[in-house]
Amino acid sequence: MFVLHQPNIDYCFYIQLTIVQIKLRRTIVAVRKQSSGKWLCECYPAGREGRRVRKQFATKGEALAFERFTMEQVDNKPWLGEAIDRRKLSEIAKLWYNLHGQSLTAGERTYKKLCLVIEALCDPPATTFTAKDFAHYRDKRLSGEIYFSEKWKNGAEPVTVNLEQSYLSGMFSELARLGEWSQPNPLENMRKFTVAEKEMAWLTHAQIIDLLAACSRGDSDLPLVVEVCLSTGARWREAENLTRSQITPHKITFIRTKGKKNRSVPISKALYEKLTTRGDGRLFSECYFRFMAAVENTSIQLPKGQLTHVLRHTFAAHFMMSGGNILVLQRILGHHDIKMTMRYAHLAPEHLETALQFNPLATMPSGDKVAA
Repeated sequence: MFVLHQPNIDYCFYIQLTIVQIKLRRTIVAVRKQSSGKWLCECYPAGREGRRVRKQFATKGEALAFERFTMEQVDNKPWLGEAIDRRKLSEIAKLWYNLHGQSLTAGERTYKKLCLVIEALCDPPATTFTAKDFAHYRDKRLSGEIYFSEKWKNGAEPVTVNLEQSYLSGMFSELARLGEWSQPNPLENMRKFTVAEKEMAWLTHAQIIDLLAACSRGDSDLPLVVEVCLSTGARWREAENLTRSQITPHKITFIRTKGKKNRSVPISKALYEKLTTRGDGRLFSECYFRFMAAVENTSIQLPKGQLTHVLRHTFAAHFMMSGGNILVLQRILGHHDIKMTMRYAHLAPEHLETALQFNPLATMPSGDKVAA
């Protein structure tokens, strides 16, 4: 359950003040009394550069009513001037989810995160939202002034706010492609934080034995989920959500994957027999937190932010160290882009051998070589 920290009052006031200033620039309306005693309504429905509408009335009430009528006409009849888009960010996010987000594998999770971010931004009208607003927001995220979980009270990581920026920017871009957003993308030219590549941990054979022993203590689901991940390179949720229909003789077919493409990976006869004895329907219960506890009961130390994904890294690392083909690994892991798989290329034996063979000391003329 997400807990939203109360947004800073001064920050929300700044957002609302900005909204008022932009509205004043966009829609110029004036109702004033003339020297003749009549009331003049003078307005620019499309902004200062647009068409002017003027009309006199006997009373102030009539002038104000005409002003309201004129502005409503602009919204309903575009030929009277460009309609003012009064949709809030939350409405834009809901529209994105209905028209596009719900078709994505992680669409619902992304939409929930968008809602949290938008609430922290005080849900301004979408047309008034700027890169400056997000810059101030992410500063408060990094400092911990705004947080969505007690876990991140001390501040979010730069990679997290980069992801939130991608969600918002992608929302505007997709709605523009669908013809539902005609304004510029407010975050289009905003640069993300530069983030150093994370350490990619993988387990040794001794650590694998230690981990499987810890997972097997009083648990029938957990060790088998771990074994599936280590045998196939599957993501944790792909393994945890397996059903009997996905198991065929000596093969697992992963469906509803992150990349939207099904893929089949061979498995050993022993693993196949273990899986087929578990009955029909879903094979495992959720065991993420049991895995976390099992890791804590071992001597294994993982980099910050890595837990279940270490199993996928371990499969790929051992595959390459044993001389596996990088293109085959790409298909097994289900990577769309070979660049993702190339993270493991340096572990290939031939890669290491070329470093030994072609370093500058090794390529010196034989008479000039430096003694080892």
